[in-house]
Amino acid sequence: MTCLAAAGAATPAVADSVPVGVPLEAVETSLGVDAPRVATGVPVPVVGAPDVPRHHTGDMLPTPLLPTVPIGAELGDTLVASPLPNLLGKPETDGEGSVGAPATTLRARTPGAVVGSPLTMPDGSNFGLPNLTTPELGIVSPELTGAPAALLGLR
Repeated sequence: MTCLAAAGAATPAVADSVPVGVPLEAVETSLGVDAPRVATGVPVPVVGAPDVPRHHTGDMLPTPLLPTVPIGAELGDTLVASPLPNLLGKPETDGEGSVGAPATTLRARTPGAVVGSPLTMPDGSNFGLPNLTTPELGIVSPELTGAPAALLGLR
């Protein structure tokens, strides 16, 4: 039982984004200046089920032949903050400037392909043999959907 509990605890939880802080403390100690703070989240893409090819009456090949695959990810919170000394020329006006982007969901869809057959369905007037047609090729365009935003702050 203990082994099963340990194995269950060792499996990582599924996260939308992994928080990452950029360590800049070495800049402060080596240069003697206040370093900016940088924190962000690395998105973890989640792949969805591909579109199912569908057969239509009169077509020999399914549509789309190469299905599109949806991919979703959350762009994590991002914050870049830097101290601004002597903002108005006086030491009392020390402040901090920041640029932040709140977390947002981003969805993408891979490109797909639609291919038409060079043959028609069997033709009864041609002894049951298919006729030749002009082959067709189409590309399903990729999609990218999201609403990222940015916030500019001054304290």
